[in-house]
Amino acid sequence: MISRFRLQRTAALLLLALMLAACSPVVQEAGPEQGPPVLGESDFTTFDGEKLPVRRWEAEGTPAAILIAVHGFNDYNNSYAFPGSWWRQQGITTIAYDQRGFGETKEFGIWAGEALLTRDLAGMVRQVRQKNPSIPIYLIGESMGGAVLITAVTKPGFPKVDGVILSAPAVWGWQSLNFFYKSLLWTAAHTFPSVKLTGRGLGVQASDNISMLRNLGADPLFIKETRIDAVYGLVNIMGAAYDAAKDMTPPVLLLYGAHDELVPRKPVEEMAEKLPKGTDIVLYQDGWHMLMRDLEGPLVWQDIASWIKAREIPSGNRIKSLPIFPDK
Repeated sequence: MISRFRLQRTAALLLLALMLAACSPVVQEAGPEQGPPVLGESDFTTFDGEKLPVRRWEAEGTPAAILIAVHGFNDYNNSYAFPGSWWRQQGITTIAYDQRGFGETKEFGIWAGEALLTRDLAGMVRQVRQKNPSIPIYLIGESMGGAVLITAVTKPGFPKVDGVILSAPAVWGWQSLNFFYKSLLWTAAHTFPSVKLTGRGLGVQASDNISMLRNLGADPLFIKETRIDAVYGLVNIMGAAYDAAKDMTPPVLLLYGAHDELVPRKPVEEMAEKLPKGTDIVLYQDGWHMLMRDLEGPLVWQDIASWIKAREIPSGNRIKSLPIFPDK
C-alpha cells in the first residue's frame, strides 16, 4: 500500500513537472516557407516571410569588399553606423541587418534560437553573393554576433565567404559557468522565463565611450530589460560557438579588448587556442567590449579595413603568439 507521504511526494513532483512544462523558455518558431530569401534596399525577407530591417553604407563605384555585419545581444543594425560610414570612404560596403527579436523586428525581445539566426545569415550571404558574384564578401560579428558567425560558418552547406571578423565574440557558454550559475539560470528560465532583468547594479561597463552608452540608454530599439529565457538562449549559442571554433577555416580575424568586462578573458583565450592556424589576433590594451564604439574605435575600424584589403594591422596590436595574455 502506498503511504500518504509517497502520494504527496508524487503529486508534488507531478505538479513541478507540469509547472516546468508550462513555463519552458519561449523561442521564436519559423513560419511556413514562402520561397527563397530576398535582399531589398531596406529589408531582408527571410525564407518564411519575416522582414528584417537593413541598413547600408555603400562605397562609391565597385567596392573592394562587402561586409555583412551582425550586431550583438540586445542591439540592432545601427551599431555599425559609425564604422560603416567610415568604411564606405575606404571602398568597403557594409550591410547590417536586425536579427530576429531585436531592433525593429516583429517579436521584439523574444529569443529566436540558433537555427533561425544562422539560417537567416546564410540566406543573407547567398543573396549578397548572387547580386555581387565577383566581389569579396566578409562577415563581421560583435559579441553575440560573433557567436552567430562561428556557429553559422561551421555548419554544413554554409555559403563560402572570404573572411570572418570576430569582435569580442561572446563565447562565455555553459562550459565556463560553475554548477551554481548553471542551475540558477536553468531553473529561472524554466520557471519564470518572461521575468526581465536590467543589469543595473552589476557594476559592469561595456565601453569607455560614456556619451555613446547614454545614447543607447535613451534608444527605444536597444533592449534594456532582457527576458530570462533570452539570456538562457544566449548562453546556449555562446556554448555552441565555443565548441564550434575548432571547425572554422581561415582567414579569421579575432579582436579583443583588455578591459572587456562582459566576455571574460579565459573563454576567449581557450577559444583562440582552437581557432585555425594563421588566425590573426589583435589585442587592444585600451579596448573595452564595444571595441568599434570605444573612444579608440577609429583605430579598430582602420585595422579591420586594412586586414580586409591587405591582411595588415596598422595599429601594431597583433598578437604574435598565444596566449593572448602571456602574464596569466
